[in-house]
Formats: sequence, structure tokens, C-alpha cells
Amino acid sequence: MDIELARTFLEIVARGSFVAAARRLNVTQTTVSARVHALEERLGRRLFVRNKSGASLTAGGEQFLRFAPSLVQMWEHARHQVAVPTGRRAVLSVGGELSLWNPFLLDWLVWMKAHAADIALRAQVGLPDELMRQVSEGVLDIAILYAPTTLPGVRIESLFEERLVLVTTDRGRRPPSQAGYVFVDWGVDFALNHNRRFPNWASPGVFVNLGPLGLGYILRAGGTGYFRLRSVREHLESRQLRLVKGAPEFSHTAYLVHSEQADAALLDPALHGLRQVAATVRDHRAA
Repeated sequence: MDIELARTFLEIVARGSFVAAARRLNVTQTTVSARVHALEERLGRRLFVRNKSGASLTAGGEQFLRFAPSLVQMWEHARHQVAVPTGRRAVLSVGGELSLWNPFLLDWLVWMKAHAADIALRAQVGLPDELMRQVSEGVLDIAILYAPTTLPGVRIESLFEERLVLVTTDRGRRPPSQAGYVFVDWGVDFALNHNRRFPNWASPGVFVNLGPLGLGYILRAGGTGYFRLRSVREHLESRQLRLVKGAPEFSHTAYLVHSEQADAALLDPALHGLRQVAATVRDHRAA
């Protein structure tokens, strides 16, 4: 079976419509419809019911959903393992959000070199939705991110929590105000808690969806914002930034995501290393 048929099927399930799937796959809606038709012809069952709100699975579609992730994952795993470098027993593909690469995933790469040098690593930076999709399709074996979504065949595990603290470049002791405030989008939970504590800061002058970008901005232009304590610690020590006294702190959880169908012999050393490195983060946070 053409693996793109199963990949397209999973994209429709994830996005809820043929139109959204076509947009994500960068093909026309006609192409998506043709792929679904071809898949239904081969399986002898109708897979989707299309309506104004999108597309929902039929009973046949629900049955095929049990197998489609494994088909795509098996293909991607085979493709990766064919290209195993000389002297390595396997290739492990890992993705993570930009904020998690330095230092957490960088520390993990070093751990892998010391404890699992026979595994070749392919590392990439990505956005949450894309990382989740690639894990579900088998393109990635592991992803580390802050806001995972539930997808079939994917296992999610909490790794560690980070502290989001309010910092400012203002050297005075005045309470923070909306002027000069940079809102960093740390996810839905953060936004809800933030709006509850700061109801008058609903329209910040600068809004960013990437922590390192927001931090770089206030270090150069001045301002106030919420950032991970680990990322601002050196700037607090150098007094480029100061903690805003009395400001609430928020929790931000990092998650480990991997396929339920992944090869345990390949995955187990990597997961063990991630948990060990995460333990050092938790210990540091407690201190």
C-alpha cells in the first residue's frame, strides 16, 4: 500500500477535515479526496463521513485507525535503519522545542555519547504540533515539548516542571506595569492563570510565542516578562535582570512523547537517559 494514503488518513483524523489536512500536507483538497478514495477502494470500506463541520470516522475508519499509525511508523523506522552509519547499531531520531535544547537536550546528547555511543542520533528543533505529528507518523522516535496533544499510538510522560518567574530590566523597585511588558505565550494554562492574576494586562505592547526571543528582546530593549528561571539565572547573577518581588510564579511542565510501537531495545537507553537528566533538573529546582 502507498504509505502516503495512510499518512493522509492520519492527517485528516488529526485535523478533523479534508481542507485542514490538505493545507498541512501542502497538497490540494482534490488530492486528499483522491487518496482517501483510493484507500477506501483498497480496503473495501468507507472511512469518513463528510459534513459541514469537517470529517468524522465511520466504523471502518475506526478499525483502520488501529493499524494506520503502525503502518507509517514501520515504514519510517525501516527507512531510518537502512541508513545506519558504520559502527552504529541503530539510528534514533529526536525532536524538541527550541527552549528545551539548551541546556536540557544538549545535556542528554552528551549523556548518550557517554552511555549509548552505539546509537546514532538525529536531532532537530520543531514546533509542538509538528513534533507530535512526526512522532505519530514514526518520523521521530522521541519528542520533548511543553504542550503535547493526545494522538493514537503515542505515549506521553511528564519529565519535569520549570518555574516561570517575572523578571525586569528596571533597576528601581517600582511594581511592574503594563508599559514595557512582554507577554510570552507559555501555553493555555499559563495564559489562563496569567489573566486571572493580571486582568489589566490583556493587551501587552509586545507578544511573542518563543521564550528565547522574548528574553533576547528585553535584554536589548528593556522590559518585563515571564521566563524560565533556568534561562534567566545567569542574567540575574550579572544583574542585567532582577526578580520582581512579590510576583506570582507559574509552573511549566516538559513532557516526553514517544510511540507505543517503538523498538524497546533502541528506545530504552534513550528514555533512561532523559529521565536521569530530568532528575538533575528537578533536583536543581528543589534547591
